[in-house]
Amino acid sequence: MPLDLEEYVSRLVLRQLQREDFDALVALQLRCFPSMSPWTQAQFFSHLEHFPEGQLALELDGQLVASSASLVVAYDDYVDWHDWDQISDHGHIRNHDPDGDTLYGIEIQVDPEFRGMRLARRLYEARKELCRERGLARIVLGGRLPGYSAHQHALSAREYVEAVLASRLYDQVLTAQLANGFVVKELISDYLPSDEDSAGYATHLEWVNLDYVPPRNRSRKAVHNVRVAAVQYQMRRIRSWEDFVTQCEFFVDTAADYHADFVLFPELFTLQLLSLVEGRPGTAARAVADFTPQFLELFAELAVKYNINIIAGSTFTNEDETLRNVAHLFHRHGGIDRQAKLHITPAEARWWGVEGGDTVQVFETDRGPIGISICYDVEFPEPIRVMADAGMRILFVPYNTNDRFGHERVTRCAQARCIENHLFVVTAGCVGNLPSVENADVHYAQSGIYTPSDVAFARDGVAALATPGVETVLVHDLDTEALRRHRLAGTTLNWQDRRTDLYRVSWCEPDGSKREV
Repeated sequence: MPLDLEEYVSRLVLRQLQREDFDALVALQLRCFPSMSPWTQAQFFSHLEHFPEGQLALELDGQLVASSASLVVAYDDYVDWHDWDQISDHGHIRNHDPDGDTLYGIEIQVDPEFRGMRLARRLYEARKELCRERGLARIVLGGRLPGYSAHQHALSAREYVEAVLASRLYDQVLTAQLANGFVVKELISDYLPSDEDSAGYATHLEWVNLDYVPPRNRSRKAVHNVRVAAVQYQMRRIRSWEDFVTQCEFFVDTAADYHADFVLFPELFTLQLLSLVEGRPGTAARAVADFTPQFLELFAELAVKYNINIIAGSTFTNEDETLRNVAHLFHRHGGIDRQAKLHITPAEARWWGVEGGDTVQVFETDRGPIGISICYDVEFPEPIRVMADAGMRILFVPYNTNDRFGHERVTRCAQARCIENHLFVVTAGCVGNLPSVENADVHYAQSGIYTPSDVAFARDGVAALATPGVETVLVHDLDTEALRRHRLAGTTLNWQDRRTDLYRVSWCEPDGSKREV
């Protein structure tokens, strides 16, 4: 028998749902919606992984008596609001968009024994507060009409909704939603066909956040171009450090003339400096690493001078007597980031004694989050998966191969990473020769800019391609808005359709912590 309102209000606890609530949640769903299938464990755990703040519980004396589930989406992506499966990602909410502007409610339920005690109102108020805290514009619901089945032979769905709006009929869901400030925007047929009580119908309802302040620079627009440049660098003997500086500045200047946002140099293009040193390969490599302070100073200055973000290929660095192959990102505002190569080829280990790094990063830039994967690293999907999960959308791959076989390995894997993770990938390699320089004497490259393979992009997934063996600068615009839409509604949804119930990437950080992707 329901408790008196005053007796139990102080004993109610509003909190986020937890994994251990799964059995109680399913039992609650079966009591509330006996004709519908409850959440699977995979769906519920996915809710908690992607948007834990949006999964709410009301608890009375340790008993789960009400709950709600929601996600954040971009309003313009779902203009019609007609398909629960699409908007909820078939109940998994992997399409939750932290940068969206709309809180979308996919479920709210109250134990039948406790209806009439204003529990739904508490959940709606919690959603509104969440909407205000996150600066969202609105809450959207696809509201069930569980009372309609009893009237469907006498009334059309439109007539039933109009009767509820006029308070001539009572619907346990719609009446509560109207009382909580939601406005009916349209009637949706076949919203959830399995909902027999509603005969498949639902209402599209909205609540507007009056505190919402639109961003001054809206990030969502029809086109959001990022201009990238890839340097296919000619390896040639030089006589001085100044020769190296002249060649590098020429390419930065050229990319800046095209108003590029990023320019990418190849892996170990600094091996050109072996022209200036003598000794066996291992000793010579450490001599190249001795140029690192001058190298950092040069490219930091060029990035600011030419107002361009530079991924300066990679170079050897000597850190605590450990030789590493490191890529540096020089921001045009003056900052410097670094990414060490993780996977060392047999030749690098044998000839130079290089050791691998142990972490990957996603770098925030003035044109969005990017990642760097040095040559051999792109042939391993797991680190790129981790970077994609952290928000990376453009991957820069500096590489250095001596023949077409090596080049094809890098290129084919780069294209696979585009498809697997809904990414753009930019590659840049070295061409030309360095006579008498061991393990760096010949070079083969055909630098490229790659996209997912879908109707929104180039037919073959290749946005731009350099002529092999020719020194050049490749320039192209990448539409990150098209990429975002593709990730959401592409022909195939590789990221969303991963079987994380069967497999995951378990990433181990240097500090011993782990995260799963």
